[in-house]
Order: sequence, then structure tokens, then C-alpha cells
Amino acid sequence: MAEEKPIRVAVWSTGGIGSIAIHALRRRPDLDLVGVWVHSPEKEGKDAGELADGVPLGLAATNDEEAILAADPQCIVYVAQGPGGDAAAVADYVRFLERGIDVVSTTATMGVYPPAYPFVDQVRAAADAGKATFYSSGIEPGFAADQLPLLLATQSASITSIRATEIGLYDDYPVHDVMFDTMGFGRPLDFQPLLGMPEAIKFAWSGPVRMMADAMDLELDEIVERFDRRPTDRRLEVASGVIEPGTCGAIRTECIGMAGGREAVVVEHVNRMALDIAPEWASVEGGVAYRIQITGEPNMTCTLHHDADGAAVGVPGMVAGAGAMVATAMRAVNAVPYVVAAAPGYVSSLDLPLTVPRHAFDLG
Repeated sequence: MAEEKPIRVAVWSTGGIGSIAIHALRRRPDLDLVGVWVHSPEKEGKDAGELADGVPLGLAATNDEEAILAADPQCIVYVAQGPGGDAAAVADYVRFLERGIDVVSTTATMGVYPPAYPFVDQVRAAADAGKATFYSSGIEPGFAADQLPLLLATQSASITSIRATEIGLYDDYPVHDVMFDTMGFGRPLDFQPLLGMPEAIKFAWSGPVRMMADAMDLELDEIVERFDRRPTDRRLEVASGVIEPGTCGAIRTECIGMAGGREAVVVEHVNRMALDIAPEWASVEGGVAYRIQITGEPNMTCTLHHDADGAAVGVPGMVAGAGAMVATAMRAVNAVPYVVAAAPGYVSSLDLPLTVPRHAFDLG
């Protein structure tokens, strides 16, 4: 039997997630990295491996889209993160899909469940036109708040409620605008951050709520949201800036699927700038963790932690969050063979088999 040729893959952007993806792809015999796109002209022509983790790869990065497409990738791992978010990326998805190139994205966080994605019609039409496949994933959304709870629920006889919680210490996250303006850290409690605007929480996280409910044939009455904050009682110097006493030091968001008058399916986020703020909220020791609580028969609690050496995977200075970043990147990279093998269209994790990693064992 002839040996199968490696799948030709391009990586779109060399930020934290893209660097990890490149680092992982270099050791995958079933995946052939044929192109790396960069946004910055300063990175044009530089070795993609050196940009990712400092180890030369022999492949020059480029900001010339046509050069990437001329390399004939079968799949693009799309990890670009810009101020336009999903809306800005959709035009890229459409161009690639119409040319018959499969896309696996960690940018389309709302897109993990197609019926909840605002741009579903454009993406589906492009996938149909090019007979290509689109898939969105990540650690959360993409796994911890949707696929993992559903996997745990395969043990259930009956369920009263599911709560999926991200618990994160964000003191090492360096982007000031995201932390202060989008999330509201370091601002007075009467400041209106983007995350606290009406419908913002539902817009971001209703996809996982609907995915879990639909997968288990639960008809939701409505989806509601909550946004809460707690102040810090002392000055905090964190990676994104200085947080003064009396300003926001912790936030909690809840996207709640209501059914039968109950909070049936909840996706919650508890994010702090110091571990001792808002002790009444869910907590873990350091870093980021994901906790799934299923109330029913039987009751279940599962807490997922990630840990990684940031420098070893190309993200030095992000040690506390490096494990979750690796998990995010690998949800995309590990899915590539399954997406390429899938029927054309816009698929979710409900449509694919478990995207178990290939060639992952490293026995030294």
C-alpha cells in the first residue's frame, strides 16, 4: 500500500497561538507546513521557525497572501487575532473556502457551534462553493465549555444543571486595552466596559450554551446574562498596568440557558487580578483552570488544569497561561486530518470524531 502524502498546511499569523502551532507542526510527519502568513512587514522574509520558537525551519514567512495560496495548502490553521475579531476574519475564511481550502480557526470563538454564529450563512455558502470544510475550536469555547461537559454527560442518568466555569488569574496578561477597556479591570465600578454592555456576554458565549442544550435535546426558554465586579482593596501592579484601590479587581460573567424556570446550562467566567479578591466566587490556586459541575444522577465535578513551560513552546513570559495556549493551538492542529477527511461544509465538534492527536507520544 502506498504511503499517504502529508497534508499540506499553512499557518495564518505568528502570535502566541500561531507560534505554538508552528512549533508543533515541525514534528508531525503527517502534516507538512508549506506556508506561514504574517501581518507585520517587519516579519516578512524571516524564518518562520525563528519567529515561532527561535529554531530555524527553512521556511520564510510572508505577508503576501498569494504566495501562501500558491504553495497549495490543503488546510489553513487560522489563528490571527486583530481588533476586528470574527468580523474581520470572515472575509479571509470566505476567500480560502471558495478556493477549496479547508480552514481550522481558533479566531472564530463564536463559531464553535454553527447555528449560533452570526456569519454562518457566508461561511456555509463559501464552503459549499469551494467544496471545502470550516471548523472552529479552541480551549474555551471549543472544548472546556462545550465538548468536555458533553463527554462527561455520557455518564449521566439524569441532569438538573450543567455549569462550565473558567477560573483565571489574569495578572500576567499584558494587553492593556483588553484588560482595562474590554473587561473593565482597573476602572471604577460605574465604568461601562465592552464586556458589560447589553447582549455582549450572550454574543460571546451563547454558542456553547446552545450547543450543549441542542446536543441533549433540551429546549431552552431563553438565554440570559449576568455581569458582576468586585473592587481591589490595594494597589496592584500587573502586566497590563496599575490597578488602584477601589477599582475593579475581579469580574464574573454568566451566560445562562433557562429551561423550566431553572438555570439549566451555564457558561461562567471568573477572572481576577489577585487570588484573594472576591473569595466567595469559584477559585483555584493560580493560573487558569476549567471546572465542570453537573448536578443530577450522579453529581459530577471535573477540574481541568494546564501547565507548560512557556519558553519551550515559543511563548516566554506567559508561563501561567502557556498550558491553555498550547491546548488552544492543539485543538486546531490535531483537528486538521479530521477536517480534511470530513465532508465539505461548516462542521462543529458534534460532527467530527474525537480529534485525538496523531504522532503525539514523545518517548525520548
